[in-house]
Amino acid sequence: MNRRVLSMAALGAAAVLFVAINILGQTSLHQARLDLTEGQLFTLSQGTRNILASLKEPISLKLFFSDKLAGTNPQLHGYGQRVRELLEEYANRSHGMIRLQEIDPEPYSDAEDRAVEAGIQGVPLDQNGDKPAYFGLVGTNTTDHQETIPYFAQEREAFLEYDLTRLVYALTDPKKAVVGVLTDMDLTYGPGGMMAAMRGEAHPYAFLDSLRQTFDVRVLKTDLTAIDKDVSVLLVLRPQKLAPPTLFAVDQYLLAGGRAMVFVDPYVESVVDQPGPGGMPMPGTSHSAVLPQLFQAWGLEMDPGRFVADPELAVRVAFGQGGRRRAVPYPAWLMLTPDNLSKDDVVTTDLASLMVGSAGALAKRKDADITFTPLATSSPRAQLVDVSKLEGEPDPEAMLTALASGGQAYVLAARVTGTLKTAFPDGPPVPADDHKTGDHKTGDDKADDDKADEQKAGDQKAEAGKPRPAAPARSLTVSAQPANLIVVADTDMLEDRFWVQQQTLLGQQLSVPFAGNVDFLANGIDNLAGSSDLIGLRGRAGASRPFLAVEDLHRAAGAQVLAREQALRKKLEEAQKQISDLEGKATKAGAGGTLLSKEEQATIEHFRAEVLSTRKELRQVQHALNQDIERLSATVKVLNIGAMPVLVAGFALGLAVWRTRRRSRTVRE
Repeated sequence: MNRRVLSMAALGAAAVLFVAINILGQTSLHQARLDLTEGQLFTLSQGTRNILASLKEPISLKLFFSDKLAGTNPQLHGYGQRVRELLEEYANRSHGMIRLQEIDPEPYSDAEDRAVEAGIQGVPLDQNGDKPAYFGLVGTNTTDHQETIPYFAQEREAFLEYDLTRLVYALTDPKKAVVGVLTDMDLTYGPGGMMAAMRGEAHPYAFLDSLRQTFDVRVLKTDLTAIDKDVSVLLVLRPQKLAPPTLFAVDQYLLAGGRAMVFVDPYVESVVDQPGPGGMPMPGTSHSAVLPQLFQAWGLEMDPGRFVADPELAVRVAFGQGGRRRAVPYPAWLMLTPDNLSKDDVVTTDLASLMVGSAGALAKRKDADITFTPLATSSPRAQLVDVSKLEGEPDPEAMLTALASGGQAYVLAARVTGTLKTAFPDGPPVPADDHKTGDHKTGDDKADDDKADEQKAGDQKAEAGKPRPAAPARSLTVSAQPANLIVVADTDMLEDRFWVQQQTLLGQQLSVPFAGNVDFLANGIDNLAGSSDLIGLRGRAGASRPFLAVEDLHRAAGAQVLAREQALRKKLEEAQKQISDLEGKATKAGAGGTLLSKEEQATIEHFRAEVLSTRKELRQVQHALNQDIERLSATVKVLNIGAMPVLVAGFALGLAVWRTRRRSRTVRE
C-alpha cells in the first residue's frame, strides 16, 4: 500500500473520528457547561437548581420568538438567543421534567394566532406595525394551569432568571397564596369609616379589591392569640391598638419561618382626618402606629415623633383660601421616582413612582445581627421634622422655609433578613383578665374563698388519676430559619387618595392609579409568598455591555450643549422682552406703528449676531463630540481588527521559528 492510499485512509479515519466525537458529545455531554461570562450569566443560582430538582410533574414551556423578524434588530436577536440558551439550561437541569418548544409565529400564521390566544404581546418593529414581533413564554402543567410572560423586555434582563423561576414555581404550586391582614383599619366600611357609611359614602379600599384578584385575602381578628399556619404572608397594617397577646402571635409567627409586610407610621394622617360626631376630631385618637417592642427585637428603630420632610420630592398641593389658593410644594407628601427605589430588588425595580405621606425613617440598630436592605429612600435633601408640625392645618410654605439647607437620605422602606430574637423572652404575656385585682374582701367573702379552695383541692385529688392533655409547646426565642420581611414606614400610602383616582365612565366606576403603591404591595406579597429559594434570587448583571466611554462623552457634551441652550434661551427671552417694551413705547408715543431708533435696531442686530454665534458654537461642540467618538471607535477597531490578528500571527510565527530551531537541533544531534 503506497503513501497516497495511506494518507487518504488517514484523512477518512480522521473525518469519521471527528463526526463520532461530535455525536458522542451531543448525546453524552449535552449537559456539560463552561460559563466564562462575567457574572456567570448562564449559570443558574442555587435556588433555581433546588426548584428544578424538586419538580414532581412535567411542565411544558413554549417560547414564542419571531426569529426571522428579529433578524433585522441585532439587539433583540441577541437577547432572544440569551433567553433561548437560558431556557435550554432549565430543561437540561430539570432531568426531563421540562419540555421546551420554540415557535416562530410568522405573520398571518396559525402560530401567530396561538401566540395571541395565549396572551403573548406583539411589538411592532416597523413604522406600519403590520408585522409585530412576538417574544414571550407560555408554561402549562399537567392540570392545564397556565402561566405567561407576555413579553421579555430587555429592561428586566437583570431579573430574567427570577421571572423564569417564578413561572416554573407557579406551575408547581398553582394555589393562591393566603394573605392574612392584621390591622386596626376599618376594612368593613373603607375610607372614612362608619361616619362615611352613615353619609352613604362608604366603599371598600381599592388596595383590598386589587389584592383579592390575585391572592386569598383573609382579614384576621385583632384579638387573636395565634396565626394560622396556612397563612403564606402576614400583612400588618396600621398597628395602633394591638394587644400584647396579638403581638406575641406575630412574634412567634415570624420566628417559626413566617413572612410579613409591616406598615408602620409616625403620624397616621388618615386617622387624624376622620372627624367624629359634630365634625370634631375623635377624642383619644392616636396619631402614630408603631411597634416599639417588636422593632427592638428585630434590630430596627424608627423615631415615632418625627417624619421625613423632603423639599426635592415634595408633592404640589392646593394651599390658601378662596380665590387665593395656589399650588405649593408640601414636603410631608413625597412622590418617589425610580431614582429613589432599589434597582437590585424585584419588588421595586419596575415601579415608576411611589407616593407616601408623612413617612418615618427606618434604620438598623448598631448591635443588630440582621441584613438591612433599603427599598425606598428619600433624596439627600431630606430632614426629620417633629410631627407636631402636622397637627391642625399644616402650612407647607412655613414648613419649606423652616427646612435647613443640608440634609441626608433616609430609608422609607426596607427588606429585613437574618436571625430574629423574640420580643417576649419571658414567654407569652399574661392576659389582663388573669391578673389579680387586689381588692379588699369581707369576712363572708374570705369564708367563701376557703370553701372554694377546699372544693378545688378535692377536685384536684379526684383528677389526679386521670390522663391530662400535653403541656403547651414552649415559645420560640430565636427564629428557626432566616426571617424575611418588608417594613414600610408609612401607612397612608395605602389610602385611596395617595395612589388612585376614582372616575365614572358610562356609568361604571373605574380606579385609575397615578402611583405604584398597590403594585409595590402586590410585588412584596408575591415575592414573600414564594419559596425560600425563589425569595433568595436577586437581580443579576445583564449580558449587554454598554460602551461606557462613549456614554461618558455623550453626557459631557450633552451637559455643555444643555448649558449653552439654556443661556441662549435666556438671551432670547430678554431680547423679546426688550423688543416688546420698545414697541410698546413707540405705540404710546403715537408713532403709528413699531418704528425703532437706530440704536434699538442696532441692539436687535447685535442680538441676532449673538444667536448665530451661539448656534455656531453649539455645532462646534457637537462636531467635537463626533470627532471624539470617531477617534475612540477607530482605536477600538484597530485593536480588534488589526492588533489581535497581528498578535495571533506573531504567536504563530514565533511558534514556527521555535519548532524549526528545535528540529535543526535534533538533526545536528
